[in-house]
Amino acid sequence: MKSLKEKQAKVFESLASELGLKNVMQTPVIEKIIVNVGTGSMQKRDRKKNDFIAEQLAIITGQKPSGRPAKSSIAGFKSREGDIVGQSVTLRGERMHSFFDKLINIALPRTKDFRGLSARSIDKMGNLTIGIKEHTIFPETGDEELHNIFGLSVTIVTTAHDKKSAEAYLRFLGVPFKKPEDDMKKKKA
Repeated sequence: MKSLKEKQAKVFESLASELGLKNVMQTPVIEKIIVNVGTGSMQKRDRKKNDFIAEQLAIITGQKPSGRPAKSSIAGFKSREGDIVGQSVTLRGERMHSFFDKLINIALPRTKDFRGLSARSIDKMGNLTIGIKEHTIFPETGDEELHNIFGLSVTIVTTAHDKKSAEAYLRFLGVPFKKPEDDMKKKKA
């Protein structure tokens, strides 16, 4: 099992003809990984639950999350401008590499009924967003917190210029995408 750094060194050799790369500096790289958890108005109901989510996110990513305030007040949701409604972590460098390896090789295969990620979750700018329903797929989380399960979203930001090159690059790194036929069957249904 090769790490992200080892695979990144061989990207140009492998994908130069497929992506039409003429220079090593044109090869796509992962710029950053952003992990977000929406906590909503949990802080007003249960202060400990918001702290629990921040603590678990710090354990999973290896970095302390920052609270995200609400941009405006919404009476229907009983939220005020400035209330903490989410937690976010932006990973770069060595922490990003280790989190990517853990996500691809350990966490995603532990997901219940996992058959691969959809290639349609790559946006036009070449970024992949993955929605994870349960944080318990990460090995750092203990089984004693099963009553406090939360979901999170992981966005892998690449320097790829379009969807096609991002998909080829991420496939090369080992991101488990579904086969295109399986993706089309789901789209028709």
